[in-house]
Amino acid sequence: MRRALSLAVTTLLLATALSGCSSISSIVGGSDSVEVPTWEVGDWWLYTFSTPDYTDDTARLVVASVSEEEGSANMLGISSLTEARRHAVLNHNPFLGRMTHEDLAAFENGVAQTVMDFPLEEDGTWSFTLFSIEWSADVRGISSNYVTMGASSADGSKLDYVYDTDAQFFSSFIWTDSSDIEQMRMMLVDSGVGHSGDVYFVRGGDLYSDIWEDTGPDVEIRDTFFVSDHPSDGEWDEIIYFLDADCGSGSSSITLTLRDHGSISALERVWGPGASESGTLGTIPYPSEEYTLTASFTGDTYLRLKIAGGITSSWAL
Repeated sequence: MRRALSLAVTTLLLATALSGCSSISSIVGGSDSVEVPTWEVGDWWLYTFSTPDYTDDTARLVVASVSEEEGSANMLGISSLTEARRHAVLNHNPFLGRMTHEDLAAFENGVAQTVMDFPLEEDGTWSFTLFSIEWSADVRGISSNYVTMGASSADGSKLDYVYDTDAQFFSSFIWTDSSDIEQMRMMLVDSGVGHSGDVYFVRGGDLYSDIWEDTGPDVEIRDTFFVSDHPSDGEWDEIIYFLDADCGSGSSSITLTLRDHGSISALERVWGPGASESGTLGTIPYPSEEYTLTASFTGDTYLRLKIAGGITSSWAL
């Protein structure tokens, strides 16, 4: 009788220990699944973003609206207008803007892309397009509060990302290309609810991008580009530029001029020997149909320039 009672107690304790422990049940092949979260206006996440070409960027992403796309999508913006402009011209965060309620699907080229296929379940598989690359994705593990996922492409690129059920968004998202170079690393620093203040989203569109390095002595580059409206949202509110410049010693120098179709100077910069700057962000307040860019280089020089159109939306929370 005592042996039977002891066995019964042991069985009860074991059952109690195992109940509610999703990490154990998933390891032994349980049927755990994670449902899509319901975001509220003011929910926020602080992330760091790293790329091989730009210095690390930190941004607070905030749910600005939950009634986009006729009530079927959220709007994810940024708490800083400067950071919203930076993301618009660098275009390295695919998770800004509309995200569907159903799967937190991000929009690329106007199409919702199911980066996570809720409910998330062990061994679940699906496909989507992101960064203009077609991906085959799967859930690789559910443990405690985290769902580990991955995706691969035909050229050998890969995505590794983790969903945090407590934060209700990614704890990390890493894109590595076929040469094993990290093209984007997105890491969660903090999260919370009830953000108060203005939130911004700048819808960007690439207009011009180039890099000049070691151009040789006394070289002048002249180029033009045409500024057309956004395909669906009309005229740009402003033009945003991002630049890095570096001059060597001696007689090295760079002169940069950007003029509109009326020959009005929209941007003028000069760097002399030993001068440099990194990650400079600015705006041109008067979009024009055509711009002419002139850059003169002498000696050991480096210049990177990106220009994008921007349409700004804001919300007061």
